[in-house]
Amino acid sequence: MAKIHMILQGKGGVGKSFIASIMAQYYYSKSKAVLCIDTDPVNSSFHSFRKLNVKKLDLMNGDNVDPRKFDNLIELISKSKSDVIIDNGASTFVGLSHYLISNHVSALLQEEGHELVIHTVITGGQSLADTLNGFDRIMKQFPDGVSFVVWLNLFWGRIEMNGKSFESMKAYLDNKKRISAMITIPEYKPETFGLDLREMLQDKLTFDEAIAKPEIMIMVRQRLKIIKDDLFKKLESVSSVLA
Repeated sequence: MAKIHMILQGKGGVGKSFIASIMAQYYYSKSKAVLCIDTDPVNSSFHSFRKLNVKKLDLMNGDNVDPRKFDNLIELISKSKSDVIIDNGASTFVGLSHYLISNHVSALLQEEGHELVIHTVITGGQSLADTLNGFDRIMKQFPDGVSFVVWLNLFWGRIEMNGKSFESMKAYLDNKKRISAMITIPEYKPETFGLDLREMLQDKLTFDEAIAKPEIMIMVRQRLKIIKDDLFKKLESVSSVLA
């Protein structure tokens, strides 16, 4: 049985591609095969990580989303012998979500021996309200039997609203029974850890690629090792959900 990890969030620029790349690197660190797919027609950041061997799948017909091309995605993942990681862009979020729900794709994949796992992102800062609404909408729209992983991305600030943490918010309390795991991306210090991570991502490098570069200063490599180890430990703690 393959697990189909699909990263969905209607808000762009919240770290979906980063999450996909972390998961792929984690799989590779365990010497596990994984099929990586990028369906973002606007900003194919996941596909830009050359070391991750990401397949780019076109879901557009000209300037419009082509629902028939979603069939190609399901055909591809239904035949996969390995787990799958799919990074989906904000521009195709509505179309893909509707397609998955109206075509009963989660049930179909289950019949084929696979499990659909939806990953969604909530981020601090200006995108908090939008990502919370997106999370709540996704949780309510998808049928029972779909596993959900929530990523709390503190990179742009703490996830707090009216003095409440995420675990105290109505959106969480209404949906917590359906959440299989939560993973927190820390609020890295912008002048050190945050800057190092941002530059690595801008260069579309994996952690191992960046750490191996001799021209990178030793303390930058050290901080990247710390970030990598911390994130991998978080994934290890929910490994039963991931693989």
